[in-house]
Amino acid sequence: MGEKKVMLEKHKDIARIDQETKRTHGWYVRVRFYGKTYSKFFSDRKCGGRYSSLLSALAWRDKTEADLGKVRTDRHVVTVSNSKTGVVGVRLNKKLSRYEVSWVTPEGRQGKTSVSIHRHGNEKAFTMACEIRKIKEAERLSAG
Repeated sequence: MGEKKVMLEKHKDIARIDQETKRTHGWYVRVRFYGKTYSKFFSDRKCGGRYSSLLSALAWRDKTEADLGKVRTDRHVVTVSNSKTGVVGVRLNKKLSRYEVSWVTPEGRQGKTSVSIHRHGNEKAFTMACEIRKIKEAERLSAG
């Protein structure tokens, strides 16, 4: 007797839903970008089976991300800033008169640096901090 191979690979932004009581079986895709959520459900029955519905879900996720301009990666990407600067990973430390930059390294560690407002002036320090963050995020997303 042959064994049936089950795909257990995880796919970013895609969740399996098997709800027997409602006879709901399929894949739920949720793409978040700049504070907005785009979602769609792919039914096994409508798509022709579990594997076909997964392929449809993957294709929809990838196309939606491309249409939005979101980088296709399986790594976590933050697009909404919690800091008052409005830039993810860049915050103003008024007490120390500097912009603090933080990021996640390709190895998954925390990276940090700062840019002095006293030395560079507010505008230039902010621009430099944003550029550092952009470079570090690109390094993380391009790694592996």
